[in-house]
Amino acid sequence: MGPDITRRRVLATGAAAAGTAALGTLSSPASAADRSSAGARPTIVLVHGGFADASCWSGVIERLQHAGYPTIAPANPLRSLPTDAAYLASVLQSVSGPIVLVGHSYGGAVITNAAAGIPNVKALVYIAAFVPDEGEQLGALINKFPGSIIQAATRPVPYPGPDGTPGTDLYLQADKFRAAFAADLPVATTRLMQATQRPFSTACFSDVTTAAAWHTIPSWGLVADTDKAIPPALQHFFYERSGARKTVEVPGASHVAMMSHPGTTARLVKDAAHATA
Repeated sequence: MGPDITRRRVLATGAAAAGTAALGTLSSPASAADRSSAGARPTIVLVHGGFADASCWSGVIERLQHAGYPTIAPANPLRSLPTDAAYLASVLQSVSGPIVLVGHSYGGAVITNAAAGIPNVKALVYIAAFVPDEGEQLGALINKFPGSIIQAATRPVPYPGPDGTPGTDLYLQADKFRAAFAADLPVATTRLMQATQRPFSTACFSDVTTAAAWHTIPSWGLVADTDKAIPPALQHFFYERSGARKTVEVPGASHVAMMSHPGTTARLVKDAAHATA
């Protein structure tokens, strides 16, 4: 299903991807499967990746809420893998009851680390995501298979840390943003996304994964088959290695498959919720 976003709606929200709530046609009222789990539905926690913010989940959130799922999309700090995982773990610890934890792109690495040791996380759902194992670094994994143009599309910008230690942020270049990140969204949308992108610290690529929750928590995966950020072959490798219970491949989907295909994404999340109820 292609996106259906008007420039007027996007501008009105003030966020580059907020118009994704209008993508496609909403599902009909909660299905029998959804209704049968009423009162026992998990909280869905959606974690965005680099260069993005939580508004990228707008279309998915609307569908999940329509089906009766409590849903939150916390901000991912994008400062370092240990920092971001610890922050997300604190959010997870504040949620009562079962959780289905969803990560996009770099957010997959964050949920992989953060969910370890948190017993109420019942499922991990990876959307065009990194799924590292202990001891691995994203900077090495991204080159395991050919096809990514994301690193060539970035520009580095130095910044001072709180203690004065220098760091480097990455931004996607304006003329390469759409091709590398969101080629199946309207040009007007990707221009706004590029202008409002959040900086992504280079530390996130060199930090080492210290815990891999997918060893003990069941997982699901979505492959974006025209992804130019994380190659589809790498996504398949991750999901096969993690023993994903279900993998969905979305033809024509760019890296931000949850924006261009929010219905497919929401259905996969609900599959995970039903299977682990």
